[in-house]
Amino acid sequence: MTTTLRPEGPETPTAAGGRTRRWRILSNGRPVGFLRTTATPYGGRLWGEISELEVTEGRGRGRGTFGALAAEEVLRHWDCVRVDVKVPESAPIARGLAATLGYTERMRTLNKRLGAAPALPAGVRTRPIDGEDLRAWLDRGAERFARALVASGLTEEQARAKTDNGGRHRLPHGTDTPGVVLSSLYGPDGEPELYGSLWLALHLRDLPDGEPFAWVMVVEVNPAHRGRGHGRTLMLLAERECLAAGVHSLGLNVFADNEAAIRLYDSLGYRVVDRLYGKAL
Repeated sequence: MTTTLRPEGPETPTAAGGRTRRWRILSNGRPVGFLRTTATPYGGRLWGEISELEVTEGRGRGRGTFGALAAEEVLRHWDCVRVDVKVPESAPIARGLAATLGYTERMRTLNKRLGAAPALPAGVRTRPIDGEDLRAWLDRGAERFARALVASGLTEEQARAKTDNGGRHRLPHGTDTPGVVLSSLYGPDGEPELYGSLWLALHLRDLPDGEPFAWVMVVEVNPAHRGRGHGRTLMLLAERECLAAGVHSLGLNVFADNEAAIRLYDSLGYRVVDRLYGKAL
């Protein structure tokens, strides 16, 4: 029995300036699955992704392994330096395959269905991030994100390319960007020290049924005030802002090695939707 990979159609460019192509997995010339390879430029290098992979016939016969390895070869031929694959939490066999092929879990996508607006703890104050402070705050966030990317397995060069300049393109009008909440958390009146900050994107994208969706871009607690429940307060603030805007679904990404944050999100009712795995090519 011979398993092969054949293009399903022509290669096409992506909006980000990369390339993508869909392939059929064939067994003795008969279609038994499909996959898609995508390459995206970051910092002058290409970053690969297996953005689709499904075996439709004859599972358990190594066809998924063949597809993943064949996709890696395509991405190497495209001069990609790394490959990522996002695996649904509902696919434990695929997660096991990723681990077997040397992929490391880097990140998790979480989601929560929101109900009633939670109350914030007594004695805390919130106020918008001042426009004059936004640039410095974004710079600190970009540096922190780059360090976390390196810890997750990326090289320094790859991490810098992925930091996206602190996400400034997502804030074209700074603090006045529509659909964005930029808020800081403080203690009681008379206590000026900053506890933490929140960047929340409202209506970032829609769910398949058209329902609005929100995303926690950044949640940061001042190092001097960590371990005091302020991360929880900032997440409750995010939920309140979502519900005030009519949004009932809130998501975020968390690095797989951030155990404290994972415990916090789990206690708040967030559930894993996808896991991101990656490795160097």
